[in-house]
Amino acid sequence: MNVDSVTFAKAIADDTRQEIMKHLCCVWLNVSDLVTKLEGRVNQPTVSHHLKKLEEANLVLVRVEGRQRFYTLNQEQMTICCGMLVRRFAPDYAENIVAIDAIPAVKA
Repeated sequence: MNVDSVTFAKAIADDTRQEIMKHLCCVWLNVSDLVTKLEGRVNQPTVSHHLKKLEEANLVLVRVEGRQRFYTLNQEQMTICCGMLVRRFAPDYAENIVAIDAIPAVKA
């Protein structure tokens, strides 16, 4: 899978996107759900904007149900991108990268 490290880094550099990603880990939520989770600090158009940036970086998966779009964190892509950054910027540590299927499930 070809991954653009700059797009990935830009996507995760924003505090609001990081919070959205945290809420999307292991669950499917729509924009309204996320606005509620963010306790109204971010309005619907802004949440949609951030989701678009995350989608462009392939960091969220999208499921369409009727007129609603549901999102979840693309954990595989997160793992690939983080591993790629380690290999690029910390090559001496790269041999310590754990395979995705060796990571135990974490309860949210």
